[in-house]
Amino acid sequence: MDTGVGTAYGTFGELLQGELPEEAGDFLVTLPVARWARASFRCDPAMGDVIVRPSHKEKARRLACLILEEAPGMTGGVLTVNSVIPEGKGLASSSADLVATARAVGRALRLDMPPSRIEGLLRLIEPTDGVLYPGIVAFHHRAVRLRAMLGSLPAMSVVGVDEGGAVDTVDFNRIPKPFTPADRREYADLLNRLSGAVRSRDLAEVGRVATRSALMNQPLRYKRLLEPMREICRDAGGLGVAVGHSGTALGVLLDAADPAYPHRATAVARACGDLAGAVAVYRTLSFPNAVSHGGRTVG
Repeated sequence: MDTGVGTAYGTFGELLQGELPEEAGDFLVTLPVARWARASFRCDPAMGDVIVRPSHKEKARRLACLILEEAPGMTGGVLTVNSVIPEGKGLASSSADLVATARAVGRALRLDMPPSRIEGLLRLIEPTDGVLYPGIVAFHHRAVRLRAMLGSLPAMSVVGVDEGGAVDTVDFNRIPKPFTPADRREYADLLNRLSGAVRSRDLAEVGRVATRSALMNQPLRYKRLLEPMREICRDAGGLGVAVGHSGTALGVLLDAADPAYPHRATAVARACGDLAGAVAVYRTLSFPNAVSHGGRTVG
């Protein structure tokens, strides 16, 4: 019986999420962080189904069953999913579970699992973040389709808080979007600005775009702590505020290479603790081999 293992990173919400003027314009731009989901799958031809542990990871089990349908003679096995990504907070926990599962099952069955194939499988399950790609990407999450590879950024830290509760991604994506044509044009401009900022490694511009996206998302998923977090960011000289647009997390972006970073991080963490209690610090991921395609559609 063969066993395969797969991993996938999470995100701290999104740098940008909204709707473009074009048809099927829902999109997001990922903010990868060093939080991981790990899946292992052990094939067992004697089993007639897939058992998943923990048992509530039903979406991962469904995905494993879909992949097994492509492997003659393989009808079951044991799928184990371990993750340190909080669920229901807008941190891509479900997407990371699914991508890790696809990679684990593919390796166990010796099936190639390029991103395009994983996209096709995830499209059958739920709206998905772009965590299957190595780098910062613009991604049509409802259509589960890559829009563009934007590249990579120098390391940042995100000092984050959680407003509490949980959000179901599928339910959130059913909510009608209140965006006007002017909003959609602004989202297109923000995407162009962010694409250029990633190419030029302009963290200050990245922070400005992230903050504006958080503000524009307020009518859709209001966050009571957004204004206090913006004030904390301004007082500490942070880059901006990033949020889980479909979740409950908010965080101040800081340049990890800034000589004043230790002072800024301490000040932000103290203020966030006073504001919300528990504070978590996330480190963003950099991808040295990530290739920018200049904002053009890839694939």
